[in-house]
Amino acid sequence: MSTPARQLNAIHAMLSAGHRNLRIERHTLMLGGIPAGLLFVLSESILTSAQLPDLTQRASAWLALLAAVLTTIATVDWFWTRKIKATRDEAWSFIHRQVLKIWWLMMGLAALTTFAMFFYGGAYMVCAVWLVFLGISLYVHGLFSEELLEWAGIMTLLIGIASLFAKLPYETMRWLAAAVFGLGLPLLAFMLDRGQHRPLPVRLLQISGWLTAVLIVPIWLEHQAHNYQLPEYPALPLADYLAKAPAGETVIALPAGTSIPVEIDISGDIFSSGNKPTVLPLKLDQSVELLVRDGQLTGDVRFPGENWQQSRQVHLISIPWIKAELTPERGPLVRSSLIVQLRSK
Repeated sequence: MSTPARQLNAIHAMLSAGHRNLRIERHTLMLGGIPAGLLFVLSESILTSAQLPDLTQRASAWLALLAAVLTTIATVDWFWTRKIKATRDEAWSFIHRQVLKIWWLMMGLAALTTFAMFFYGGAYMVCAVWLVFLGISLYVHGLFSEELLEWAGIMTLLIGIASLFAKLPYETMRWLAAAVFGLGLPLLAFMLDRGQHRPLPVRLLQISGWLTAVLIVPIWLEHQAHNYQLPEYPALPLADYLAKAPAGETVIALPAGTSIPVEIDISGDIFSSGNKPTVLPLKLDQSVELLVRDGQLTGDVRFPGENWQQSRQVHLISIPWIKAELTPERGPLVRSSLIVQLRSK
């Protein structure tokens, strides 16, 4: 390469470094990733409905825990970063501090969204919400610093959105979120190249390795953990099961037309169900078979002649609309729609 060409390349590299003059510290990614990953892993074991039956108390406890964790991490990261920059005799630019605030603002919004889901529904999406906010944070920081952060931010966004479109089981999404935070961010910290421009094939190789660690491996491990064979022996009629109540695993057949009462506890300042819950009588439109283990439903279900649908799979139960009416013929009336969908559309 001629001397002028080398000089032009050096000037280009200098200009690129000037455009991307921010450097995220490795400890920032590790502090933001490992504790969050552990929280996702432990989320089904701590502050559960069995431990805190009251919804408001449970939501407040989770909000307090998230606020304490995020505040502690942000404080430690702030002082640690300032100390490291002072040791290296580097200036901590105004833009860098503002971008870091955006990062923690996104995490705070994710925590508040989690709190709101306790009261307004949508808990199935909580893992995707955290991934989307994390993706935005990484992408914004990457715009001013490392190209790799941009790529990782976009991939994290896509993982969060795609998991909803694919209707992945909540447990799968939980492990994905744990992997992205707990493994992906520390791995990203070691992959940073301090703002150097890399050819496209190199970036593709880097992001492919990162996706393998945070996406493919966790999904494969989670699939293997639940890849157990459900029983295929003939189903026992419901009447026979109620008469014998055998121990162990039993497949029970519920024929079409079976009445399934749904007991609803109604409270508030308008309606009351009295001393007894309101019963909504439902009837099966078609036969189903259920798996019972030692007298307890496992949640696994199948239609006769079809494969088992494991309890971890997504089943749609929704109330798309509810409407109050007052007519001369029927008087005050509340109408609604209930959708229960077992098969994936």
